[in-house]
Amino acid sequence: MTDLNNASLSFIGSGVMAEAMIKALVTQGLVEPGRITASGPRPERGQELATRYGIRTTTHNREAAQGAQILVLSVKPQTLSPVLKELQGSIREEALLLSIVAGASTGLISRSLGHAAVVRCMPNTPAQVGKGMTVWTATSRVSAAQREQAGTILRAFGEEHYTEEEGQLDMATALSGTGPTYVFLFMEALVDAGVHLGFSRRVAQQLVLQTVEGAVSLARQSSLHPAQLRDMVTSPGGTSAEAIYQLEKGGLRTVLSKAVWAAYQKSKYLGELAEK
Repeated sequence: MTDLNNASLSFIGSGVMAEAMIKALVTQGLVEPGRITASGPRPERGQELATRYGIRTTTHNREAAQGAQILVLSVKPQTLSPVLKELQGSIREEALLLSIVAGASTGLISRSLGHAAVVRCMPNTPAQVGKGMTVWTATSRVSAAQREQAGTILRAFGEEHYTEEEGQLDMATALSGTGPTYVFLFMEALVDAGVHLGFSRRVAQQLVLQTVEGAVSLARQSSLHPAQLRDMVTSPGGTSAEAIYQLEKGGLRTVLSKAVWAAYQKSKYLGELAEK
């Protein structure tokens, strides 16, 4: 694993994903807290992060960027344009720029900042508990050592997958980046169904959480396709068969596919907006 202890990191944006990354880096001892800076518009948010992780904070993006060896862009897509303008001329030539901004291409970021070494990635919220999934790519000007640094950072909060095709980042945004939303909604619906049956909400949630976690663990440890695992518990004329019939009749697969496609189209649209 590449040593990051001597690297100085700055986060432009101090929201949920930035905190997930900071937490992983600090708790795993990959970067000393004093070498991490986070910037954001709300002083109280900065104080919260400083108290929680011992990092430095500021409300000035240029101040955070200056001197950073690794700069993480972690702002909302809607605020990217003014942030890029603000950062122009403040980034070290040899710095690695890592962006988690949905829809924003490496080309846009590189052109806007006049900086060639850019990594674009799409993590997801389970990174907060070290179970994230991140798909990433890098420009040709990112050195081998910088790629190692990027990989080390991303592995700190879960699994990572590198791709040469940047177009796959929009696909990853729709599938794994937005994916936890689909899972949480499914879990919420199951809990509500359990309450409808007569369970207390606490017990229904316990049953659903353990069922989902157990199903994922089984799928990971098994060499079987999910369809085969489903078939194993679907007895002819049984309860699973009846439940699946209703799910298929309701168009679960079609609705889910449409949801993922809509998220993909939205990611591309946000990228187009950023280019204007």
